[in-house]
Amino acid sequence: MSWDVLLLNLPDDIASAQDIPADHSPRPFGPRHEVLATISRAEPGTDLSDPTWGDLTGPTWSIELNIGSEDPVDSIMLHIRGSGDDVLTSVFRLAGAFDCKVLDCSSGDLITPGGPSAWHAFQAFRDGITRT
Repeated sequence: MSWDVLLLNLPDDIASAQDIPADHSPRPFGPRHEVLATISRAEPGTDLSDPTWGDLTGPTWSIELNIGSEDPVDSIMLHIRGSGDDVLTSVFRLAGAFDCKVLDCSSGDLITPGGPSAWHAFQAFRDGITRT
């Protein structure tokens, strides 16, 4: 089970998925080769041997980066597993490298560096259902 967040370019006045206009088309991050280079600079430990899926592993967590097959790349889905708030450092480092927003796919809200509560809520939910 993963906590899924989406990296994408959104206007500054967007606070949640509900605020995104139906006709919104996100500004692309760029051509695939530039996106892969940006990921490598932001998180040098990322395995990008498959240019459509990246893997990043921390001490207690992992992130699969679904880069997709489209070129140019307009968003990156992060599938986050494990525990520990230090995973958020990597999430926001990637978001900063692309100057983009982070959308929590479970709540539809944007998450910010100061508020790991969505990550905490996911871990509590996951731990609750895996114990039963």
